[in-house]
Amino acid sequence: MRIAVMGAGGVGGYFGGLLAGAGNEVALIARGAHLQAIRSRGLRVKSQRGDFNISVEATDDPRQVGPVEMVLLSVKTYQNAATIPILTPLVGESTSLLTLQNGVEGHEELAQVVGHERVLPGSAYVETHIESPGVISQRGDVARIVFGETSGQRTPRAQRILETFQTAGIPTDLSNDVVKELWTKFLFICTLAGVTSTARAPMSQLLQHAEARETILAVMREVEAVGRARGVNLDVDVVERTMEYVETTAKDLQASMHTDLELGRPLELEALNGAVVRMGQQGGVPTPVNRLLYSLLVAHKDGAVHQ
Repeated sequence: MRIAVMGAGGVGGYFGGLLAGAGNEVALIARGAHLQAIRSRGLRVKSQRGDFNISVEATDDPRQVGPVEMVLLSVKTYQNAATIPILTPLVGESTSLLTLQNGVEGHEELAQVVGHERVLPGSAYVETHIESPGVISQRGDVARIVFGETSGQRTPRAQRILETFQTAGIPTDLSNDVVKELWTKFLFICTLAGVTSTARAPMSQLLQHAEARETILAVMREVEAVGRARGVNLDVDVVERTMEYVETTAKDLQASMHTDLELGRPLELEALNGAVVRMGQQGGVPTPVNRLLYSLLVAHKDGAVHQ
């Protein structure tokens, strides 16, 4: 399959590398030193499943790639406004576009430009980062993709994409309720990112304090309430199951927003806790805890605060 990865950072670079290694014709859209390193030395991926180096097409100009069969949109959500308009040269008559981003609104932003019929919402469950220019590092045992048609149908194109990922050794699920999947992850990542970033402390440390646990649960319940008000069919025990996940498998994970805060980078705050507040206002759902987290992080939204 001819594939373009729009945003070849941690997530896009990792999955793009695996897809290229499986024989797909992959073009990575990157920039700066990362792009130059990929062009000169290839893409290096260091992961739990083994390290590899692969030569792959890389550019900062989608026009040099032209129409492809599938586009993976994996840029940070705050880059959508600048990125989505320039990816249109990748879109031909039969192009499908799959979003692999945090938040629950990215696929809607993309659909406004390319059309709802072309877009498949998706979510990546993986911990990755750019270790150095041209080098992607993946850690942890979880590295999978969930995606689907918004209609819930198992279409031929979705089936083909599923088989493409699976052939590349990427654990992938084709969901019949992908919006539910996005919101289930959204509930988790808003909590992990918002609470740990505000506290400047890892989840494992926060869980030792009853007061922090109350805040963690409150964030989850607000996200759940906003989702249900928007008609999302979340599981009845979504908060309990997510809390159990936080207390076990995820207690040592660090959200990318927490890492970005520590490094003085822009934050995906508007797509996470900010989105909960905004959608809560639209639906008449109170979100006081998410509003507090947002208010304490908003000064850092655009990167390091300079005195």
